[in-house]
Amino acid sequence: MWNQFFLLEEYTGSDPQYVGKLHSDADKGDGTLKYILSGDGAGTVFTIDENTGDIHATKKMDREERSFYALRAQAIERRTGRPVEPESEFIIKIHDINDNEPKFSKETYITNVPEMSDVGASVMQVTASDADDPTYGYSARVVYSILQGQPYFSVESDTGIIRTALANMDREAKEQYQVIIQAKDMGGQMGGLSGTTTVNITLTDVNDNPPRFPQSTYQLSVQESALEGAVVGRIKAYDADIGENAEVNYRIIDGDGINMFNISTDKTTQEGVVTVRKVLDYESKKSYILKVEAVNSRLDPRFLYLGPYKDTATVRITVQDVNEPPMFSRLLYITEVYEDIDVGTVIGVVTAHDPDAARISVRYSIDRHTDLDRYFNINSTTGSIVLLKTLDREEMPWHNITIIATETNLHKQSSRAPVYIKVLDINDNAPEFPMFYETFVCENAEAGQLIQTVSAVDQDSPPSGSKFFFSLAPEVVHNPNFTVRDNEDNTAGILTKRTGFSRQEMSTYLLPIVISDKEYPIQSSTNTLVIGVCACDRDGNMQSCNAEAIILPAGLSTGALIAILLCIIILLGECLSSIYTRHFSYCYCKLEKQF
Repeated sequence: MWNQFFLLEEYTGSDPQYVGKLHSDADKGDGTLKYILSGDGAGTVFTIDENTGDIHATKKMDREERSFYALRAQAIERRTGRPVEPESEFIIKIHDINDNEPKFSKETYITNVPEMSDVGASVMQVTASDADDPTYGYSARVVYSILQGQPYFSVESDTGIIRTALANMDREAKEQYQVIIQAKDMGGQMGGLSGTTTVNITLTDVNDNPPRFPQSTYQLSVQESALEGAVVGRIKAYDADIGENAEVNYRIIDGDGINMFNISTDKTTQEGVVTVRKVLDYESKKSYILKVEAVNSRLDPRFLYLGPYKDTATVRITVQDVNEPPMFSRLLYITEVYEDIDVGTVIGVVTAHDPDAARISVRYSIDRHTDLDRYFNINSTTGSIVLLKTLDREEMPWHNITIIATETNLHKQSSRAPVYIKVLDINDNAPEFPMFYETFVCENAEAGQLIQTVSAVDQDSPPSGSKFFFSLAPEVVHNPNFTVRDNEDNTAGILTKRTGFSRQEMSTYLLPIVISDKEYPIQSSTNTLVIGVCACDRDGNMQSCNAEAIILPAGLSTGALIAILLCIIILLGECLSSIYTRHFSYCYCKLEKQF
């Protein structure tokens, strides 16, 4: 076994540490041989006595730095230097001593475990390593123990696995734990070296707590004027859990205000926000009671045995009175009146009352911006609307006015209501021509020939539609020139009664036509049709017209006379174009002849 030597590490003596001795059978002890050492550390770490072959270590060894050295030895003749033995290799192995304590991979570990975990639940594993030789003795055999953290946690001595040691640990009671783990070599025996590490353990939350209202009854108030969606107030059920386990949903489960209010969850604050669902009225109901439930939005079936995940509370809401303006009996009023009613007639009545408990009286007035022409007035006490001016449906079929109701107290709250007045028609307008007809008759016209179709319009609006009748004025019924044929469809045809007309004899005819309706009272008017005599081709197409004279039938009506005066003005225009008195006399005589 000469080719392996052993040397203890960490030698602390004052003399060089003896390693071993090299010796050759050829050595007679006479000093003729010389021993030579080469290889790892030869001459520096290790020295050899060239005469005796004794090897010494010149420095303290550290196995953890280097566990062995390989060297070569040779014996040679001192005088010639010739080898007497072949060179051979040997090893110096450093024997371990327990000079290293176990060391953990981290000085501090951070981990967590759910609260309420069962006993023995794994938390984490810690490991420590020892630099000593694991193959030599027990210097590197590590065992684990817990120095701090009992009775909540334990550690497996062989594996370093940390486990829970206490049942139902509650995060809400204690959330943070600091555990100190020791690793000791030499199998934990006396004299072994040790190292420690700190493990910070946090209990994570599980949903093991229901929400709880801090009080059984809440008092809230809201003004009766609050709009739909207005916030009445906030209540809150507190949950000892955190995060999503503390999320709460609120709902109204009972009470006489279940249809008047809503409740929702503010996701930021986890409060229950009570809001108005329907318009409130202090005079109808002054208070409401709600039964509100708060329940976790996420349930953990493992902890249902602890009780229900909800709580209830009573919310009392008081409605506060607000000075409200008068309230009309209707949102709007519609009335109908005939256009011939007398001034001073009451056409309708509006009513308004104070909805407040005080029941203040109100006064009525008309917003004059809606009745600039002052057709109406209103009794300030009774609300009766009176006609001030005559109505005319054809001029204004609708009147839209606004009535103001104002409290008589100091607050003078007011409100408005529209009144739509429809003016009903009476038959107070006669039918008439819708336009001026440019009518002519050809000189070569035949008897019975249709020369014009006329119609009529009536400003009145009978419910079943207008029905008009056409006839000649009585004074011209027997004229020899033209006649009227009623088509019974609100039109009439103008026909010739004779054959042939002459422009030289008469260039223009005035034909008064009576148009009447069938409503009550019957209305009629006389409309004069001006008929010019024109030269036409054989197909009846007009070629030229020259108004030289007018045939005026005897016994004309007032309407006909007006038309005749118009014709006179035209003829006078021709007469004035002549500077000769004779020509004027001729025109006058021609006009006189027609009468």
